[in-house]
Amino acid sequence: MFEELHNSDGFRALQQVSSRLGNDPLQVQGPGGNSSIKRDGAMWIKASGTWLAEAETRDIMVPCDAGVLQRALAEGAVDQPGASTFVPAGMNPHGLRPSIETAVHAALDWPVVLHTHCVATIALAIRSDGAERIAALLPDLSPVVVPYVKPGWDLARTIRTSVVPETQVVVLGNHGLVVCGETAEAAEALLRSVSARLTPDNLLPALAPHADLTARLAGTDWVAAPDDITHAVARDPARLAKAEGATLYPDHLIFLGPGCISVASEAGLPALGDLAPARKIMLLLGLGAAVPADASPAVLAMARCLGDVLARVPEDAVLQRLTAMEEADLLDWDAEKYRQSLNKQTGA
Repeated sequence: MFEELHNSDGFRALQQVSSRLGNDPLQVQGPGGNSSIKRDGAMWIKASGTWLAEAETRDIMVPCDAGVLQRALAEGAVDQPGASTFVPAGMNPHGLRPSIETAVHAALDWPVVLHTHCVATIALAIRSDGAERIAALLPDLSPVVVPYVKPGWDLARTIRTSVVPETQVVVLGNHGLVVCGETAEAAEALLRSVSARLTPDNLLPALAPHADLTARLAGTDWVAAPDDITHAVARDPARLAKAEGATLYPDHLIFLGPGCISVASEAGLPALGDLAPARKIMLLLGLGAAVPADASPAVLAMARCLGDVLARVPEDAVLQRLTAMEEADLLDWDAEKYRQSLNKQTGA
């Protein structure tokens, strides 16, 4: 069944949809997001640490026994066994691990599941009134909004008890968007529609960095961020205030470190080696945003994501953030350490 599904038109369609989403920074940033297809208990899902953008050029999908996973969830298993436990023997020549969210995909009884870090969704999912606003914007879709839960097994169990068989749209608090469909094309169409309907009419416009930013960073281990939308956040006092404080969503924490470094224009700049745990984005009030000179593609993608998210958050919005315990739990999580190690190996 696994090989039959892998060789199907549906699998090829999933590869194409995954590539499109992975190349859209408003949906997926770096190695974030995941996609799957399943049939009769067999499932293929994106491997942890790989990039959806490469779905048509690299072998990024891993087979997984969704039936066993579903039974474990139904029986109320408290702890998730190692995800590789569910990979059929001899069908994973590269030794990749299934996505951190494998159990989430198994918990949703649809042939195709797409999970993205849609910036329009995150901009609402970090708000204290986000659930009410999402329900009002998507009344015909009956979206299920799940408050923040650690990704993985805990999230899968929460989703399983929150949805009904007809549920096709799940919004994850402080995290992102999950959609389901009979086919990859149908799921993508639904995802695009949801994203468009959650996008506000008025966005913070992109703004180039202040002319003084380059001189301000000279001689340091920081350089100007490549995306004007992130500079716009640093140059807008209201958005800069929202960037400050505890982390807003998991992938920011994993790839940029907790929160943001905010520096007054006249203050001295910290050296990267002095930051513990390492933080990889700095916002200089009125000037722009900076990232490490050796920033990886994943770091650059997440720096842009911060700008894209906060550009969609109005000045009067009240935000909810990850707690210190939630941050610590993610940073000490073996699954995230593994994903980070893969990105270091590939220079991503």
